Amino acid sequence: MNDTDQRLPSRFLPVCIGLVLLLAGLALLAGGIKLVMVGGSAYYAIAGAALALDGVLFIAARSSALGLYGLILMASTVWSVYEIGFFGWALVPRLPLWAVIGAILLLPWIRRPLAARRRRAGNGLATPTLAVAVLAVFGLAVGSQFTPDPGSLTGRIPAHRDHPVKPAYAAGVDWPSYGGTDAGTHYSRLDQINTKNVGRLKVAWKIRTGDRPGAHDAAGRTDENTPLKVNHTLYVCTPHSKLLALDPETGRIRWRYNTQLRQQSAKNSPGRARMTCRGVAYQAASEPKQDGAADVKPVADKNNTQNAPVAQTCPRRIFLPTADARLIAINADTGQRCANFGQDGQIDLARHQRPLKPGGYYSTSPPVVADGLVIVGGRVIDNGSTDEPSGVVRAYDARTGKQVWRWDAGNPTGPSQRDTRNAPNVRAPMSADLKRGLLYLPVGNARPGQFGGQRSAADKKYSASLVALHVKTGQVAWHRQLTHHDLWNMGPPAQPVLTDMATRHQGMQPVVIQPTKQGQLYVFNRVTGKPVVPIHERPAPQDAVAGVHTAPTQPHSALNFLPPRLTGADMWGVTPFDQLACRIRFHALRYDGPFTPPSRKGSISYPGNAGVMNWGGVAVDPADQSLFIAPTDLAFVRRLVPREPAKRQEKTGSGTEGPQPNTGAPYAVKTQPFISPLGLPCQAPSWGDVAGIDLQKRRIAWRHASGAARDRTPVLPRPRPVGVPALGGPIATAGGVAFETGTLDGYVRAYAMATGRQLWQAQLPAGGHATPMTYEAGGRQYLLVTAGGHGTFGVTAGDYVIAYRLATKN
Repeated sequence: MNDTDQRLPSRFLPVCIGLVLLLAGLALLAGGIKLVMVGGSAYYAIAGAALALDGVLFIAARSSALGLYGLILMASTVWSVYEIGFFGWALVPRLPLWAVIGAILLLPWIRRPLAARRRRAGNGLATPTLAVAVLAVFGLAVGSQFTPDPGSLTGRIPAHRDHPVKPAYAAGVDWPSYGGTDAGTHYSRLDQINTKNVGRLKVAWKIRTGDRPGAHDAAGRTDENTPLKVNHTLYVCTPHSKLLALDPETGRIRWRYNTQLRQQSAKNSPGRARMTCRGVAYQAASEPKQDGAADVKPVADKNNTQNAPVAQTCPRRIFLPTADARLIAINADTGQRCANFGQDGQIDLARHQRPLKPGGYYSTSPPVVADGLVIVGGRVIDNGSTDEPSGVVRAYDARTGKQVWRWDAGNPTGPSQRDTRNAPNVRAPMSADLKRGLLYLPVGNARPGQFGGQRSAADKKYSASLVALHVKTGQVAWHRQLTHHDLWNMGPPAQPVLTDMATRHQGMQPVVIQPTKQGQLYVFNRVTGKPVVPIHERPAPQDAVAGVHTAPTQPHSALNFLPPRLTGADMWGVTPFDQLACRIRFHALRYDGPFTPPSRKGSISYPGNAGVMNWGGVAVDPADQSLFIAPTDLAFVRRLVPREPAKRQEKTGSGTEGPQPNTGAPYAVKTQPFISPLGLPCQAPSWGDVAGIDLQKRRIAWRHASGAARDRTPVLPRPRPVGVPALGGPIATAGGVAFETGTLDGYVRAYAMATGRQLWQAQLPAGGHATPMTYEAGGRQYLLVTAGGHGTFGVTAGDYVIAYRLATKN
């Protein structure tokens, strides 16, 4: 065998490398040309041509192939830093793959055949050029770990504590309402758990409710429950609208109430795509005690595992909204229905809402108990048709169940029993100022949400607004619209927060703070409705589809988390190839910034469908005048589909998700996350942060990414937080600690309210997409978390209720 034959096997690796680079280069070249044609960067076309040429040189065993690859890597590094700076996560799709290939090319099994082909001992400048380029990229990767992320902010909220916290704003030993109190601050005055000892939190007890996904459930079964602690008992509701009473110290089940939902197949009932109970409401003793009854600590009723006989008297009541549109009054001591409420202890909320598809209307959020009334709103399915139930808010006598008043945003002055079809709904929790007799409604959008061509004058007036009603009468005290002619389903998604806020010229003012999906925090005097934080009207994008107009301006609060406008450079991926796909799609879609109208070609909605803030809302510390928030940054794509193609897609099931029908409108709508071919968001991290606001100075004091990506994106093993999205709200405590559980990586975390520093975390057995709560029992403070998962996001499902408390010192 001659020398040439002996060298043939050694050329196998360079040829393989050359083929890989040639194919990769041609793919980048083709995609790069397409990107240039839609107005994007020319880098990919140039880099693709250079890589393809380099692949040919490797196949020909030319030593210059190493040098050319080094030059390509150097040029890519310069371009990357020029385009996005030194932000580590943004560098991921641009450089690491090429750097790893460069390191492989430096291996002797690659270099020696190239050197032998030229009959030289070395490769001249080719090898040093490549080595320098590879070292530069790895050095940049290490250095980027110490570079602050864009949008991050380091600061501190000073401890003010100039005014005592009013009882209306703070829970204490108990957690008697969904938001801690009817003010919705999500704040507790308990301070046994504080910034110094929170790291000692351990599981005190853990139970399983038994409410697991069922055969008739749609994928959207969600556990968003925040339990109440009151009447010496914890009250927990489940996605299937079951109610459990637990011992707060041990978690032992005292009694169960099985609502026995009218089951409907999710396949035949698309409205049942959400099965949610965010919470229940409690009414303290209001009826005269009979037969010497006393306020005693409830005892276990082991036999009450199904519907118990109705109770003739109910001194203390739990009001449970159900997924089949009922409102049930239950004896808080025994778990029996209250006989004198409604009909046999319950009210059919759908009675005046027919025709009604199963799941098309029900109350996901807890009612409000105020001034002897129980007041309930409801969720209406979005983008189903132009003939959906009304989003009416109704007040019932809390003792008898008799309707006292109703407020229908589509017909606010109409007959008491006529509900307007498609009227804006109130699906988020409401708040109440009991001293002033005012109720605050976060009013959503008229249906269908993404087509506004058939709305009434009343719909246009009250859609996407904050409305203050008089509790006793249901009459409007004032209202403020937060999105004009909403085409994006951007109505206020969260509970309004009532607190006092320091102002420069008028001292402390009673305010209501309304979070929104756009990232705005609107602050009004809650008595007059006048803005406390300035609001400016800004021009909005125009040119919607035929038959729909757009508002010329949209309001913007001076206090906001509105993300910066996206650019092609913000597109992201794990590799240059999926990033290139995102960049092509970005330029091909319509995007004119916030409030880009939905279009037939597809429009980017950013903030997206999930919103910067959603139903979990915010937490406010009234003492330190601070606000804790977990903003999410995810873009979505909305496309209007003409009716006939939409019908064909619905019939064939084509597309990742079939369009929502919008029956009766000229267009259906298809809404999807803006994601890469690998299933990750198309825009660069962070996708989810935690942040703190100093309300006295009306500024964001600190902000940083929250959560790791390991559980949801194992291809990203970096220890630096990527910032994962969260769905579920935070709470704050007088111990200076905020707790948050809603991140998609499945952890409960504790943060210092003043600085945002993470103090503690614990992994949950299932997704914790509910707002936690805290209470005291037996002289010890507990943190309570429900972890049941969220079908929409594909996180682990479960049925857990977990209580944490400080471990005792040895």
